[in-house]
Parts: sequence; C-alpha cells; structure tokens
Amino acid sequence: MTEPTKNTEPEKDTGESRESAQSILDFGSAMTRTPHGNVYCLTIIGQIEGHMTASSNTKTTKYEHVLPLLAKLEESEEVDGILFLLNTVGGDVEAGLAIAELIAGMTKPTVSIVLGGSHSIGVPLAVAARRSFAVPSAAMTIHPVRMSGTVIAAPQTYNYFQRLQDRIVAFVSGHSRISGEDFQALMLKKDDMAADVGSVVYGEEAVQLGLIDQVGGLSDGLACLYRQIEERKDDQ
Repeated sequence: MTEPTKNTEPEKDTGESRESAQSILDFGSAMTRTPHGNVYCLTIIGQIEGHMTASSNTKTTKYEHVLPLLAKLEESEEVDGILFLLNTVGGDVEAGLAIAELIAGMTKPTVSIVLGGSHSIGVPLAVAARRSFAVPSAAMTIHPVRMSGTVIAAPQTYNYFQRLQDRIVAFVSGHSRISGEDFQALMLKKDDMAADVGSVVYGEEAVQLGLIDQVGGLSDGLACLYRQIEERKDDQ
C-alpha cells in the first residue's frame, strides 16, 4: 500500500498578508490581531519631513502620509489601539506639531515608545500618546527652535520663532507631567551641549522630570495598550 504523496507546493499568499507586507515597506506599519483587539503599529523614524523634500539618502517620516493614515485609523472599526515606535532626529517643526496634535486628538487607545532617540520636535511626538514609554537607553534632545535660511525682517522673524517655541512648550507641558517653566529651562540650559544651548535627557531621567510617563520596552507598552483597549470596551 503506497503512502499518499504530501503536497509540497508553498502555501498561497493571501491578499491580507500581501497588503500587510506592503504596508510595512511603505509606511513602516503593521496590523496585529490579538485576543485583546487589533493593534496597529506605526513607526516614526528618521527625519520628520515637512514642506521641503529631504535628500534621497535620508530616512524620513512624511507628514503627508502620516496625517491621512492617522485619520483613517481613528475612523476604522478594525483598529482597537495604536502603538507608536519612535526613533527620530526631529525635523520640520510645523509638520511634527501637526502629527503630534492629531495623535493627541485621537479617541483610540494610544501608546508611544521611544527607542534610540526622539529628539527636537520628536519630544512633542513622544508625549502625544495617552501613555508614553522610553527604554533606559533612549535619548531626547531638548533645544530652542532653530532657524535656517535668509532672515529679511529680523524682529518679525524672531517673534515668529518665539511664538512657535511657546506652542511647543505649551503642547509638551499639556501632555506630560513637566511644567512649562521646567521644560523651557531644559531648552535654554547651557551645560549639556558644546555648540548649542539645550539638554539631552535619557530614559529614566525623562521619567523623573515628568516628560515621559514610564521606563519600559515593548512588552510594557503593549500591556498598557491592552489595558486601555479593555477599559474602552467596558465603557462602550
């Protein structure tokens, strides 16, 4: 009696898995279905690209991609929570603030984890989620708004940058436990940076300052997100 031959053909890829793979390639994002609910993971990496296109060899997070994606996630019935993984050098201030404001305005459960670094305008992005985490080795550079390009009317330009800086201070203090005065003091500190004013803080220090909610990694962030999802289900 001969044994039945085993089917050695590879399993056919489903449309869903292809879409997920393409999403990772295009946006650094992926949907995961868990017993607690569907979690969407979105990375914010490299340079936050604004109105000007960065060079082709620079890793970027493009705000024109992220903004509509966040709006879609907020409205999607398939998404129960969003996990943001951050490793960014900063970038365009207004684009970064736009993304941060949209994250802060979401009703879905959200958690952010700072991995590597979340510098400059990456700081508002890190605190925009409902709960923020940072690994112990994570770094965050806090400095005043820098200007580049030609300054035609100096008083007006300085006034614009001061008002923009005030918006950043108000956002960060409004979405974390640090006061506006303490955050501005970190911005203007003179001891940490050789060629600039500002501060560099690391994971545990960021928590002690009230900038980040908790030291933790992936498992801690996911556990917190699952709790938020369960609490939201109980309230509905």
